Amino acid sequence: MIARYVLSVLAGLFVIARAAGEEWKPAQAPLFTEWGKKVRPENVWPEYPRPTLVRNTWVNLNGLWDYAIRPRDEGRPEKWDGKILVPFCVESALSGVGRPVAPTERLWYRRTFACPELPPGGRLLLHFEAVDWQATVWLNGQTVGQHSGGYDRFSFDITDFVRPGENELVVAVWDPTDTGWQPRGKQVLKPHGIWYTAVTGIWQTVWLEQVPAEFIHSVRITPDVDKSGVAVRVEAPGGAAVRVEAFLEGQKVAEARGQANQVLFLNIPQPKLWWPDQPTLYDLKITLWKGDQLVDEVRSYFGMRKIAVAKDVDGLNRIMLNGKPIFHFGPLDQGWWPDGLYTAPCDEALRYDIIMTKKYGMNAVRKHVKYEPERWYYWCDKLGLLVWQDMPSGNFDMSAEGRANFRRELRAMIDRLWNHPSIVMWIPFNEGWGQHDTCEVANWIKEYDPSRLVNEASGWHDAGCGDISDMHKYPGPGMRPPEERRACVLGEFGGLGLPIPGHLWREEGAWGYRAFKDQESLTSAYVDLLERVRLLIGQGLCGAIYTQTTDVEIEVNGLMTYDRAVAKIDIDRAFAAAQKLYLPPPRVTVLVPTGETQPQQWRFTLKEPAAEWMMPNFDDSAWQEGVSGFGRPKTPGGVIRTEWTTSDIWLRRTFQLNEVPAKGRLVLVIHHDEDAEVYLNGKLIGQFQGFLTGYTYVPVASDAALRLLRKGPNLIAVHCRQTTGGQYIDVGLALIEE
Repeated sequence: MIARYVLSVLAGLFVIARAAGEEWKPAQAPLFTEWGKKVRPENVWPEYPRPTLVRNTWVNLNGLWDYAIRPRDEGRPEKWDGKILVPFCVESALSGVGRPVAPTERLWYRRTFACPELPPGGRLLLHFEAVDWQATVWLNGQTVGQHSGGYDRFSFDITDFVRPGENELVVAVWDPTDTGWQPRGKQVLKPHGIWYTAVTGIWQTVWLEQVPAEFIHSVRITPDVDKSGVAVRVEAPGGAAVRVEAFLEGQKVAEARGQANQVLFLNIPQPKLWWPDQPTLYDLKITLWKGDQLVDEVRSYFGMRKIAVAKDVDGLNRIMLNGKPIFHFGPLDQGWWPDGLYTAPCDEALRYDIIMTKKYGMNAVRKHVKYEPERWYYWCDKLGLLVWQDMPSGNFDMSAEGRANFRRELRAMIDRLWNHPSIVMWIPFNEGWGQHDTCEVANWIKEYDPSRLVNEASGWHDAGCGDISDMHKYPGPGMRPPEERRACVLGEFGGLGLPIPGHLWREEGAWGYRAFKDQESLTSAYVDLLERVRLLIGQGLCGAIYTQTTDVEIEVNGLMTYDRAVAKIDIDRAFAAAQKLYLPPPRVTVLVPTGETQPQQWRFTLKEPAAEWMMPNFDDSAWQEGVSGFGRPKTPGGVIRTEWTTSDIWLRRTFQLNEVPAKGRLVLVIHHDEDAEVYLNGKLIGQFQGFLTGYTYVPVASDAALRLLRKGPNLIAVHCRQTTGGQYIDVGLALIEE
C-alpha cells in the first residue's frame, strides 16, 4: 500500500519537546486506556495525517503548547496558565489540563516553531485537521485567518507571515457547545445519559507543509465499477498538465494524462474489487507538469467498489456491493475515549477498535454523529469495513444560523472524506436531532455525491426520501415494512448493558437499555438478538447496527469496556452468530399474519375462561369478536384496532393449512405488553415476560413445534396479562426455511 511516510521535523523541535515534557503530566481521569498511559509529548500522534494526499515535506506541530483560559472579551493573555498537549482537547486528561471551558470564556494557545526550508518560490501551508469550534489564528502578531466548524480541516498559506528562524503561532478558540446552532454531536456542558463531556479546541493534528509555487491543492477520486475504471479530478493552477498513474502491488496498471481541474479517467484492466473480506487498494501517483518540468508530486490510493440498492431474485430491495447483495452488520461507534475524549491516544488505539469490530464478525460500522481523523478511515479502507457516516448533529434550535452552519459543515465533511472507499452511506440526521428540510438535504447529498447511498434520517422522522428506510428499536430487533424503492435497515438496536467493576467511568448511574448480571448471560442475549435479526433478513432487512462498540462515560452497553480492556461479549460466540447473517436470506412463509399492516380477526374474552380454553375443541362461540391489535391507545409500537384496558385478555384464532410443511422452523411474530403465553393446537410454544416496543420475530423453542401443525384447521391461542402503563398484544406465526 502507501509507503511509510517520512516525518520531516527539525532536530531542534525534538530537543524542545523532550525538555518541555518534564512540565507535563496527564490530568486526573476516572479511566485510562493502556495506550493513554504511554502517551508522551515527544511521541504524540507522529503519523502523517492526510493519507489520501501524501507529500514527504511536512513538519508536525503536535506536542506541548502554552495555553490560557480567559473571559471571551479579553485580548491575548499576558501570562499563560501552563502547558497543554496538542492534539488533545482541553477537557481531556491527556491534554494535561482536564478542565471545561465555558461559553463565556476563550481558550488560547501559543507555541513557536522554526521556519522549515522552502523550495525556490515555494509556499508554506499551516494545516489544522480539526478545531472545535471557532478558531482565530495569528502568526508573529499578524492575523492569518479565522475558521468556524468543529470537525473539518482548514488551512492557511502563511508564506507571507513567516520569517527566518523562530516564529510565534497563537490560536484563540471559542466553543459555545450548548447554544444549539453548531454541529456538536453528543457534546454537552453538563454530561448525562447519552450526552457526553464537551470538547473544546484543537483535537486533531496541527502541521506545516512545504509546497512548490504551483502545487496540487486537492484530488477527488471516484471509482466506476460499471466502466472498469476510476475518475480522478486534480485541483491545481490552470494551465498545468497532470499525469495520474495507478499501481497494484507495485505494478503499474493504468495511466491518464490531461489538464488540471478536469476529470481524467483511468481504465483499470480486470479490476480487483474492494470487499470487506478482501479490501484491495490501488496506489495512485499524481504529478503536476509545466512543459517537461515536474513541479509537484503526491501519492494517494483508491478502492474499486460500487454501492447501490437493487432488487434480489425475490423482488426485495437489497443493498448491493459490486452488484451482489451483502448484509451490513456492525456497531454504533461513538468514537470516544476516557483519556482523550474525541481524540484516540494514538494511531494504534484508533486501529484497535476497527480490528476488534472485525473480530466480532462485523463487516460494517456506523460512525455516530461525529467524524474522525482521516487515519481512522484509512484503516477502514485497508482492513475492510463498510462505513455508514453520520453528520454531526446540530441545529437544535432550528435557527437560520444553525441551518447555515449545518449545510456548510455537511459539505465540508463530504469533501474531506470523499476519497475513502470504505464510506458507502451518508446519514445527515439522527433521531430527529435538529432535523430539517429532510428531503431537500437528502436530495442535495445524492446529487452532490451519487456514488454513495443516502440514509435521509436514521430512526424516528421518516420523510420517504433517500435510498434507505431506517428504524431504531431497543432492544429489538425490528424493521419497517419493505418498500418498492428503498432498502430497509435497523439503524440501532441492542444496547445490552453490563457494568464491569474497575472499568467504569462512574460507579453510580451506569446504565444500558437492558441490564445483565454477567458476561455469560450478556453473550447469550446478544446471540439471541442476532438470531432474530437473521429471521428479518428474509423479510427484506438489509442491515443492522448494534449499540455499541464500547461503553461511553455512564453508558455500559458496549461490546467492550470504555478503556477497551475487557471484551464483555464472548468473541468466538459472537463471531459465529454474525457469520450466519451473511448467508443467503432465509425464505419466510407467513402462516398467521399479524395486524401490523392489515386487521386480523380473532375471538377474545376479558373474563377468565375454563381451564381448557387453549384446546382446539373448546367452544368459544360465546366470546367476542375483534380485530388485532388489542390494547390501550398510545402504547409504543402498537397498532390499536380493538381497545383492551383490563388486566387480562384471552384470544383464539383458527387458520387453515392445505399441506403440513415438511421442513423449516416455526417462529412467532409477537408484540406483547406485558407477560404473554402462546399455544399452538393446545400445546404451549412460547412464554414471554415484560414487554416489547414493536413486532419481533421469536423462534419457537421446541424442535418438535413443526409436528404440532395439522392439515386443515389449526388453532393459535394467546393469554396476555398487563399490570401498568401501556398494554398490547398481537401474535402471528411464520415458517422460516434456510
